[in-house]
Amino acid sequence: MSGSGTHSTVSGLLPADTTEDVRERGAGVARQIAVLPVGSFEQHGAYLPLATDTLVACAVAGGIAAAHPVHLLPPLTISCSHEHAAWPGTVSMSAVTLHAVVRDIAESLRRSGVDTLVLVNGHGGNYVLGNVVQESAGSGTRMALFPAAEDWEAALERAGVETSLLTDMHAGEIETSILLHTHPELIRPGYETSDFVVDDRRHLLTLGMSGYTESGVIGRPSKASAEKGEALLAGLTEAFGAYFSLLTEKTLPSAGTGTSAVAESRH
Repeated sequence: MSGSGTHSTVSGLLPADTTEDVRERGAGVARQIAVLPVGSFEQHGAYLPLATDTLVACAVAGGIAAAHPVHLLPPLTISCSHEHAAWPGTVSMSAVTLHAVVRDIAESLRRSGVDTLVLVNGHGGNYVLGNVVQESAGSGTRMALFPAAEDWEAALERAGVETSLLTDMHAGEIETSILLHTHPELIRPGYETSDFVVDDRRHLLTLGMSGYTESGVIGRPSKASAEKGEALLAGLTEAFGAYFSLLTEKTLPSAGTGTSAVAESRH
């Protein structure tokens, strides 16, 4: 069963499904999978919106929903952005709260017959999502965290992105490219001249972003393009195919033989 053409959204973010749409899509599938985009509301320099991570997560999740018969959920738009607290507009919740919210969503889905939940994470500071997935073993709910670092690396190579994952940490080539493709109307002037690189960030969790950058940018946004953004999303959609195959198997493979459940994402 193909998911192509079966999802519509409101303003590109909120699923517009009816309950009948969900029932029809779930009929006859081996295992029902829900996809939850998890973003953030944090500074992204002077040219990208506070909702950048949410927009990226929704774009990735939307690509997945267009390619596979999954239940697309509305995004979590506030998460763990404490390292960005020095900039106005940033809002965070505690890791304990985010953990509880995701667990509650998973349990609600399970009660309604959806026993598999994929977290599409758009913010690298959401470390706790890895713990939620880790703890899901034996809970009655299958979970996965997407994309993994390996998925990003493959997508970057496919898209011709010049900046490495290490260097392109925040508001750089990757995020700017995706928004140039999906929401160019939201990008303010200035990304072409905002490159800033600092690869040694070993004290990030202690000092926060302000200990490393005055602008809030770490990366090379000047190298961004809409074409790269389109290719990045296509690469990630393709990478999810392996997750879909794994999650729809009756029995998960033994450790070391399947796709990793814990993944890294962008800040």
